[in-house]
Amino acid sequence: MTAALVIDESEVEVTAIRAQGAGGQNVNKVSSAIHLRFDIPASSLPEDVKERLLALRDSRITQAGVLVLKAQQHRTQEMNRLDAFSRLHELVQSVARPPRARKATKPTFGSRQRRLEGKSRRSEIKAGRGRAGLD
Repeated sequence: MTAALVIDESEVEVTAIRAQGAGGQNVNKVSSAIHLRFDIPASSLPEDVKERLLALRDSRITQAGVLVLKAQQHRTQEMNRLDAFSRLHELVQSVARPPRARKATKPTFGSRQRRLEGKSRRSEIKAGRGRAGLD
């Protein structure tokens, strides 16, 4: 198993913003949501991990390769900060291990025989549908 990748906090830009949605007057006064920006190409992650991260078809990754996460699930800024960092860590860990190489396999002799048998049976059925020949 691969060792867990460590993301240096200095590589992550965290800003507090006002959360959207329900929350009464509190939502208008307190900046409890967290906007986390992580520049993938400029990070200290291994090159292969960076490539797999950038290859993800994820709308949170910009054209420049910056991952933008918004955490506003919790009422406190600290909880949202922890949530954003855990989601970032989860995403990086999901691509940490390289995908297994696919081994090409051949169909078995029996499966080939069954396929050909089915094709010939179908051929006979279709051949029997034509008009009767004028022999």
